[in-house]
Amino acid sequence: MSTLLLLIIYIAFIGLGIPDSLFGTAWPAIYAEYELPISFGSFISVIVSCGTTISSMLSAKAINRFGTGRVTAYSTIMTALALMGFAFTGNFWFMCFCAIPLGLGAGCIDTALNNYVAIHYNAAQMSFLHCFYGVGISVSPYIMALVISGASGWRGGYRIAFLLQIIISIILFVSLPLWKKAHGAEMVAEEKNIQVLSLRELLKVPGVKLMWCLFVSSVAIECTCGSWGSTFLVEYKQLSAEKAAEIMMFYYIGMTLGRFLSGVLAAKLHSWKIIKIGQVILGAALLLLLLPGEAYWAAVALFMTGLGNGPLFPNFNYLAPENFGEELSPSVIGTQMAVSSAAMMLAPAFCGILGQLLGMWIYPIYMLGFYIIMMLAMLKTKKVFRRV
Repeated sequence: MSTLLLLIIYIAFIGLGIPDSLFGTAWPAIYAEYELPISFGSFISVIVSCGTTISSMLSAKAINRFGTGRVTAYSTIMTALALMGFAFTGNFWFMCFCAIPLGLGAGCIDTALNNYVAIHYNAAQMSFLHCFYGVGISVSPYIMALVISGASGWRGGYRIAFLLQIIISIILFVSLPLWKKAHGAEMVAEEKNIQVLSLRELLKVPGVKLMWCLFVSSVAIECTCGSWGSTFLVEYKQLSAEKAAEIMMFYYIGMTLGRFLSGVLAAKLHSWKIIKIGQVILGAALLLLLLPGEAYWAAVALFMTGLGNGPLFPNFNYLAPENFGEELSPSVIGTQMAVSSAAMMLAPAFCGILGQLLGMWIYPIYMLGFYIIMMLAMLKTKKVFRRV
């Protein structure tokens, strides 16, 4: 029963990933159709991230009251309805409106499932969970690349994503009884014993701010890379929108593969060790992305960026119960998702502004700056956490 529930959770995380790569891949076609400045894509990113931040901060209370299963199911249907809005929109401002439920739903799903898997399953299964997220974000650019040059255009990609999300929503609602059967009274007691701490109280917990910094830097690289990769390839490398979408698929494949390999390595290596390996690969990838020349090298660099950065987020999450205890982990993970959402909102938005003002050559340099911040934060982890 526990294994079947884990499979359902994996499917839910595919649904979480599907919307995340759609907008960045479709944006070159969207701003061309609506005759908008490149930087206007930041409006959507900011709105989605605001919604995710708000729902992440409130997720511990929601889990405590309704349970992980119901929170996940209702949040997934919310994201499906948002995707339907994107698919049938007639103007940019309606897209902004649809971004609100998309962000609110995503934040609850992310926090609830990360906390549940961190407590009830092992590090390998946490990495595989985010590997399935990688499946979702890898499928989306492929779908968009297939339809973006056809009659349905970028809206066709959103329609297909909406149908996939509806199917996942149905699976989640049908499987609701599994949540009680899988872990029984143990799960119910754990969710009722959650310590819901205020932000001020959490700030006093040693190591919380340090983990926030690690999350922010990793997510800033991940979201900036996905949001502006296609635009970088179109504007700076002079590729077509269709070709850029195909190349961006390599980034998401690299992320998925990195998380899969992280799950395999988790049987022998501690999460901190896997994190360090990923950071080495990520550093090399960002340096490679700086090189001028053929799009081939950009494709390799983007693949390596996903490969190196992909394992960081799930391993940071898995460490929450170990670092802070199971009773505190929902509140801690909620704030970690919240600061991640803030990074998701601000980092790509600022990159878009710089790209508009200076040119998209700034894209790899911008991400390298966050990598430096990440490595500086890693130097301080040994003073707080024993197993680093």
